[in-house]
Amino acid sequence: MTRGAERGDGAPASDELGGVQGSPPSRVTRGAERGDGVPASDELGGGSPPSSDELPRHSVYTRLLHWSVAVFFILSLLSGLAVYSPWLFRWIAPLFGGGPMTRLLHPWFSLLFVGVFILQFFNWLAPMTWSADDSRWVRRMPEYLSNQEPLEPEYVGFFNGGQKLYFWSIVGSAVVFLVTGLFMWFPPHGSGRSVVAVSYVLHDVAMLVMLVGLIVHIYEATAAAPGTFKAMTRGAVSKRWAWTHHPAWYRRVTGRNPREDYDLERRKTGTLNFSGAPSSTRKS
Repeated sequence: MTRGAERGDGAPASDELGGVQGSPPSRVTRGAERGDGVPASDELGGGSPPSSDELPRHSVYTRLLHWSVAVFFILSLLSGLAVYSPWLFRWIAPLFGGGPMTRLLHPWFSLLFVGVFILQFFNWLAPMTWSADDSRWVRRMPEYLSNQEPLEPEYVGFFNGGQKLYFWSIVGSAVVFLVTGLFMWFPPHGSGRSVVAVSYVLHDVAMLVMLVGLIVHIYEATAAAPGTFKAMTRGAVSKRWAWTHHPAWYRRVTGRNPREDYDLERRKTGTLNFSGAPSSTRKS
């Protein structure tokens, strides 16, 4: 859940309140050196170098993991729907070579999804750790959803509370997905029938949780916050996007005050909209 598929980091709020406009940009140091939990691979970016109006956001490795997880989840979802409800999704099975082949491929797609997600889990474990600032963000979620403020609160860093909720919901769902899938693939002897029956229900619930989360994630990364999708394609975001959606992260990597830079840009170009892009109309 993002105004970007990316924001928030759990850095202490006290570290995020300093900085003055016009201070020189700070060197983007590695996460291990700073100790803030943000992977060095993400802040050093990768691929094509960002322009002077951009900041590196995600490395090639992080983007590769992200898109691999997405592809294998879609393959697992489609093949699973074909197996689960062939009368409704019978048009899907031919895409995989027919019903028997779809049934054969589905567990392997699922194992690949879980395997790649494990790599993503460890890549993002530190910055996805929950903090008091994330609880503050969740309490103000109604204001976030209604776009009542032009900028996110100053404590929102590399990931926000909504993104962390989504991440941990996928972690829990993936565990359920894997365990129940194994029971369905290799039914235990004795009381196996009841175990398999329960596994089917939990497997479906986990799938629905991940599917709903994916839909929200796609919306937030595209229509809700233009400029976010670029973070997972080019690996960079505009400075406007950064100070709008992740002011604490913007302050840390540039050494500048996000609110002051926002006000300066607003005076130069007119009111900014909530995606961090110029707007010809003024919000009340």
